[in-house]
Amino acid sequence: MSVTSESTTVWNGTLMEGSGTVSLDSSKAAAFPVDWKARAEGERNTTNPEELLGAAHSACFSMALSHALAGAGFTAESIQTTAAVTFEAGRGVLGSHLLVSARVPGLDEEAFARFAEEAKSGCPISQALAGIPITIEAVLA
Repeated sequence: MSVTSESTTVWNGTLMEGSGTVSLDSSKAAAFPVDWKARAEGERNTTNPEELLGAAHSACFSMALSHALAGAGFTAESIQTTAAVTFEAGRGVLGSHLLVSARVPGLDEEAFARFAEEAKSGCPISQALAGIPITIEAVLA
């Protein structure tokens, strides 16, 4: 079964002085203000496409890691993933860095590192981001 998820952005004004709202249409879970200053200057009062991309990447990776662990007979008590997506005006998205901490009873660091690498390459969002470097730091808590 395939699922199509939708989000909508309404933008008003120029790139530099305008602003918009990104709505998560399928889930109706949230709407976020977005503008150029958040993207290019790091303003913290609105979101940007890279933050939203990081949200997608961290969620997808966490799900992929949970699935891989379960397939090998391990149940994660918790997985916390931060995806730091770097953007530079004029160059675009430069990379995504995954910082992962998990609590998985019965699993050692070496095996966890293997599962994390497999999840990084198997995650559908990682695959969609194949044109940028994806790095990872994974530790057992």
